[in-house]
Amino acid sequence: MTENVLKISGLKIAYGGIQAVKGIDLEVNKGELVTLIGANGAGKTTTLKAITGTLPNCRVEGQIHYSGQQITDTKSFELVKKNLAMVPEGRGVFTRMTILENLLMGAYTRNDKDAINADIDKWFSVFPRLKERSSQLAGTLSGGEQQMLAMARALMNHPKLLLLDEPSMGLSPIMVEKIFEVVRTVSAQGVTILLVEQNARLALQAAHRAYVMDSGLITMSGNAMEMLDDPKVREAYLGEG
Repeated sequence: MTENVLKISGLKIAYGGIQAVKGIDLEVNKGELVTLIGANGAGKTTTLKAITGTLPNCRVEGQIHYSGQQITDTKSFELVKKNLAMVPEGRGVFTRMTILENLLMGAYTRNDKDAINADIDKWFSVFPRLKERSSQLAGTLSGGEQQMLAMARALMNHPKLLLLDEPSMGLSPIMVEKIFEVVRTVSAQGVTILLVEQNARLALQAAHRAYVMDSGLITMSGNAMEMLDDPKVREAYLGEG
């Protein structure tokens, strides 16, 4: 029997009179890489913020279950303790801290010092560019390097669920390929991932399953590779008529 790590039921989110999310159902099973694709303003980031308890003042209805527990009203810092990690849109690194200090912040709920050091070595081996610059301030890194750091920092938490919000945004094509290579590597290691991404082709190529979101609604879901061949998806999100 598949084990739900995340299950969203009937989620509605309204900012004042604007209904951003209109009653969606979504689930991510253990070990899956699931992607949520859609145009700008579809409600994808709002959905991630609802999961992580980082929404501004708004009305939220419906249920969000993480590892079998209802978390709709749980504070974000409590979710970090439950090994739910997010790499936000725009990366959100601590710019006045070094790379090494940023990684240690990712492990602030842990006290297993030897294992923390082993994890730092592990992610430095995945991101050798970060190792070379370990004492450099994060704010002086390029966008791609900051994205690598944000991902490594989140992975220091040993997440049961890793949320990635637009990891390729604003990056060069070479860096986008590198970031997706890491996403696939992390997924292959068994980390459960929910990926929000505008580069629909790369997202679908990396994912097991996919959801399409449009104007606050889930309009399609299914096997990611099959969606790559779906004429409606190709026309709307892959730029092919």
